[in-house]
Amino acid sequence: MKLYFGNTVTTITTLMIIIFISSSVFIAFHSAAIHTWGRIILLLLIFGLVLCCFAATRDGLDKTIANKIDKTTAPGIFPLISAPTIISAAAALVIVICALLTPFLKAQSARKVLYFMISCSMATKILTIEIARIIMRYAI
Repeated sequence: MKLYFGNTVTTITTLMIIIFISSSVFIAFHSAAIHTWGRIILLLLIFGLVLCCFAATRDGLDKTIANKIDKTTAPGIFPLISAPTIISAAAALVIVICALLTPFLKAQSARKVLYFMISCSMATKILTIEIARIIMRYAI
C-alpha cells in the first residue's frame, strides 16, 4: 500500500493514474458521440504531462540524472539506461509525434486515431513503470 499511497506525491500520482484509466475507458465507450477530438487530445496531453512530472518526481528521475553528473548524489529508483526508461522514452516519442501531427490533420477520424495512439502510448508508459516498481519492490 505504501508503494502507491506512501506520501503526497505518490498518492497524487496514483489518483491521477486512476483518473487517466477511468477517462480513457469512458472515452473509448463513448467515442462515437465525440466530435471534438482536438480538444480531447489537448486535455489528454496537458493531463499526461502533469502525470509524467508527478511520476518522475515520485521515482526520483531528477536524482538519477544528478547522479550521472555528480556521483556523490544518490540515484533514483531506476537507472538512466534501463528497460523502463527506454520504453517510456519511446512511448513519449510517439506521443510527441502524434501531438505535433494533430493540428495538421483536420479530419476528426484522423484525430480520433491519434487520440487512441497517444492514450495507448501513455498506458504503455504507465504499465511499464508500475510493473517495474512492483518487481523492484518485491524482488528484493
